[in-house]
Amino acid sequence: MKKIKVHYLFSFFLIFVSGTAISQSNSSLKNILKKDAEITMIQTGFSFTEGPAVAPDGRIFFTDQPNDRIYIWNENDEITEFDVDGERSNGLYFGIDGELISCADYRNKLIKIDMNGTKTVLVDNYKDMHLNGPNDLWQHPNGNIYFTDSYYHRPWWPEGQKQVQDERAVYCYTTDGNLIRVADGYKMPNGIIGSPDGKNLYVADINDGKTWKYNIQADGTLTDKTFFAPEGSDGMTIDKKGNVYLTNNGVSIFDKSGSKVGVIEVPERPANVCFGGKKRNILFITARKSVYKIETKVKGVQ
Repeated sequence: MKKIKVHYLFSFFLIFVSGTAISQSNSSLKNILKKDAEITMIQTGFSFTEGPAVAPDGRIFFTDQPNDRIYIWNENDEITEFDVDGERSNGLYFGIDGELISCADYRNKLIKIDMNGTKTVLVDNYKDMHLNGPNDLWQHPNGNIYFTDSYYHRPWWPEGQKQVQDERAVYCYTTDGNLIRVADGYKMPNGIIGSPDGKNLYVADINDGKTWKYNIQADGTLTDKTFFAPEGSDGMTIDKKGNVYLTNNGVSIFDKSGSKVGVIEVPERPANVCFGGKKRNILFITARKSVYKIETKVKGVQ
């Protein structure tokens, strides 16, 4: 793996609620962020950062999709390159077996990558037609994988490729190898995350500016679609208390009831977010050309 020099460009404290700067001591975020927490740029100079996923040891793997690269961050703020052809990976997620699952956008697949770089194709079609473009994913504690299949036309696709699926939908890839469509009717499904207990799934419709909540059934299907938040999201994460983190203009945080806790403003528009570090108490944010972090009181679920 190639080691990349880390540049500390700036570090400062920014906490906003409803767009107004206030002190952390009076903020509703005081139970989320550590006292005097600072948002820090770790490194810049990427083209578009995405897909952060925490490994079992706390390292975070993330992508620079336009440059077709996967990088690895550790708690010393060192960033190295994962020596693998990630096939234009977008969303990433570490599976319960410790291997990396990727929404491989190069040819619209869901793949698995072990730490030696060996790849396995999990899904490459639905009803014998290519997928629109798997975007983000989450694995249920029982092993089922849920992913959003949005449609953003890519310059690296074959000439003339079009959306052939009749819906921009959410799918479940089950442990027995079946692919089922579990939700549709979106303008552009994007971020997706499940609750730690495996009972609920959250799906963001980024073009409709809404996030929805579902109940997960034993057979992998979804029921009881419920409006959760009046915001869409690119990537999403969740903490052990059930707070859901959406990325749009900033990092918006909603508690499990759907009430907005507050917003962490980021110097660049965030695309995705996850908890990392050995204690899962570092919120790692991918934002356009850079990656950022901020320390938290709460912990992520992995």
